Amino acid sequence: MPLRTRIPAVLLAAALAGVTLGPQPAQAATSRGVTIPAFYTPPAALPDANGTLIRTERLPLALSLPGITGTLPATATRIMYKSTDSNGGPVAVTGAYLEPAARWWGPGPRPLVVLAPGTMGQGDQCSTSLALQRGLIVGLEKNQTTVSIGYEVLAIYRLLARGIAVVQTDYPGLGTTDRLHTYVNRVDGGHAVLDAARAALALPKKSITASSAVGFYGYSQGGGAVAAAAELQPSYAPDVRLTATYAGAPPADLTEVMAAIDGSELVGALGWSVNGFFQSDPELRPLAERYLSAAGKAALADLSTACVGDAIFGYANKRSTGWTTSGQPLASLVEAEPRFRAFLDAQTIGTRKPAGVVRVATGVNDDLVPHAQARALATDWCGLGGHVVYAPVSLPKTGSPLLNHFGPLLSDQGAAVDWLRDRLAGRPASADC
Repeated sequence: MPLRTRIPAVLLAAALAGVTLGPQPAQAATSRGVTIPAFYTPPAALPDANGTLIRTERLPLALSLPGITGTLPATATRIMYKSTDSNGGPVAVTGAYLEPAARWWGPGPRPLVVLAPGTMGQGDQCSTSLALQRGLIVGLEKNQTTVSIGYEVLAIYRLLARGIAVVQTDYPGLGTTDRLHTYVNRVDGGHAVLDAARAALALPKKSITASSAVGFYGYSQGGGAVAAAAELQPSYAPDVRLTATYAGAPPADLTEVMAAIDGSELVGALGWSVNGFFQSDPELRPLAERYLSAAGKAALADLSTACVGDAIFGYANKRSTGWTTSGQPLASLVEAEPRFRAFLDAQTIGTRKPAGVVRVATGVNDDLVPHAQARALATDWCGLGGHVVYAPVSLPKTGSPLLNHFGPLLSDQGAAVDWLRDRLAGRPASADC
């Protein structure tokens, strides 16, 4: 059951006819009626070195103003760079670099923050770099609608206002049209974050330098990606000068997270997770399809091109028990199948000492990405000798898991950005371990 067609028609026809074609120009694609620019179609051959820029182009920002010396709050460049996926294979990743108009008032050269977006969805139209250009994305195709909002612009612009350069990653398969997005894959996300820093430093005509301090910022899916990157930096990218990481509401234990989101407004994220598992390990698909009902297979196919808005409108508060032949929830079936269990165990964050200082923030009433498993991550890192600052965020509990999760994102964002700025300016942070 293909989730979506990725092969351009000319290449598919040539393959069926046994004809070998030379290099083909990038082609625009569509997802739920939204045109994905040709920029997002990766070339057939990728460079060897991780972080190498594949292509760049000017990125007009949806929210910007003309300034005396340049665009306010930043001049943006769309980027595509090479990374390595969890199977050790090459992968093209897109994103955006934003050169701030504001001056950096701290010591040393202007610092760089890699922003890993929170959950955007799995359709290519959901990518953050596309949202930076278009703001609100709306589409309609074959009775499928799509709605996506670039909410990460709030954190990005806060960083820019403090004179900090920002590069955001779209993650593997989100935007790029050659594969499905491997949602919450620990290695894919961590590598994409680290290689985004390398790609930004390789850009010409920028104010950051090889001596710039580097920070990571992420909440929810992004919190997991930057947490994984902090763990992977010593072995995968020791050349990245990682100073500090803000990991908000990180999904460190996917087994607990999958159980928590079932029946919530964001139950669609279950489909994105399972679809991503299939992309990373195709042998998991036949195992899962023994348990999936026709409704479950249809939901996974539909969600493979959906954004957050689509998932909320189409699946909010439904339970995955309707997606299985036995009526059991997906999380129970995944945990009971040894191959799936091993895959999930390999996604656990908190088994390696993170580089630099890390601020782990989580809402004490977050029941979507459960508070307890995020707090456990901070405890595990402390046990490994990590430099960890733990920041519980206390907000009134509501009847909405989605609000319980996203409330801390907004209420803690200013403090998180200021904390990260202070670390990049060389001010020490006391650990809570």
